[in-house]
Amino acid sequence: MNKSDALTALAALAQEARLDVFRLLVQAGPEGLPAGQLGERLGLPSATLSFHLKELRHAGLVRFEREGRSLIYSAELANMNGLLAYLTENCCQGNPAACGVGLCDGTKLETPQQRKPS
Repeated sequence: MNKSDALTALAALAQEARLDVFRLLVQAGPEGLPAGQLGERLGLPSATLSFHLKELRHAGLVRFEREGRSLIYSAELANMNGLLAYLTENCCQGNPAACGVGLCDGTKLETPQQRKPS
């Protein structure tokens, strides 16, 4: 990911409803959620939800697939991981593992409070 892509993604996430949509899609995993269910869970009218999903798609953070008459949205986890990698590439003097920073790969990240003293 380059600086321009990172800025676009961060700008898309810098709005409360879009951040809520993205977090819900990350929680849903690769299977995603139908647009109607997203709107219901977040209390967003369909026109408002459509606008926010368009912005997230433009930023490369979500995608959709058509299943019959439904649009199923899911988070673009590879792009999310790219953003996280871009933001943390120089973490802890270039050693993100030393900070406990990881990507969305199914592993649990330790918080500083959970780490054992060395």
